[in-house]
Amino acid sequence: MTPQEALHRGVTELGLELRQVTEALLMRYVALLEKWNRTYNLTAIRKPTEVVSHHLLDSLAVVPHLPVPPEGALADVGAGAGLPGVPIALARPQWRVTLNDASEKRLAFLRQAVIELELSNVAVHGGRVEQWAPQPKFELVISRAFARLDEFRARCAHLVAPGGVLAAMTGAAPQAADCRVIALQVPMLDARRHLVLCPAGS
Repeated sequence: MTPQEALHRGVTELGLELRQVTEALLMRYVALLEKWNRTYNLTAIRKPTEVVSHHLLDSLAVVPHLPVPPEGALADVGAGAGLPGVPIALARPQWRVTLNDASEKRLAFLRQAVIELELSNVAVHGGRVEQWAPQPKFELVISRAFARLDEFRARCAHLVAPGGVLAAMTGAAPQAADCRVIALQVPMLDARRHLVLCPAGS
């Protein structure tokens, strides 16, 4: 199975209706990531088919579960190589997505990806989350990079608008009484994956 075929099959299994041009842009993103990886080591996963399953489909699996209103705004903190923010932005072009990271080499890649993929709904913000004071704040803040749920909540709650949500992508399901834990089935990925939705104010 080619990476393109794997992506199309996975998107279909997730129940996402993506246009052919969107799937083509996702594959351009894979190619860009592969190119930059040769110099900057942005991700340990190098094979295009594994990038599709471990990165693209893993990121896209959360899209149907994100409580973001039409034309709402979300932030991907510790975005790294743009995961899950770039796939989310491509799947939901009506959402405004801000990618945040503190690493200059990652920020350089993210800015280049925004240019090359013509992501008009994506902005890039550099710096530590603790020092970030966005105005307006976001309906949802998501991360795939924070090691611990409590640390993510403590460091990022101030980024979320009243009534908004913190969304953590995790492997094992954490114990968090006030959070909603959603088990995800990621096509072609044999691993436990969960989306944890927590109120920002508690």
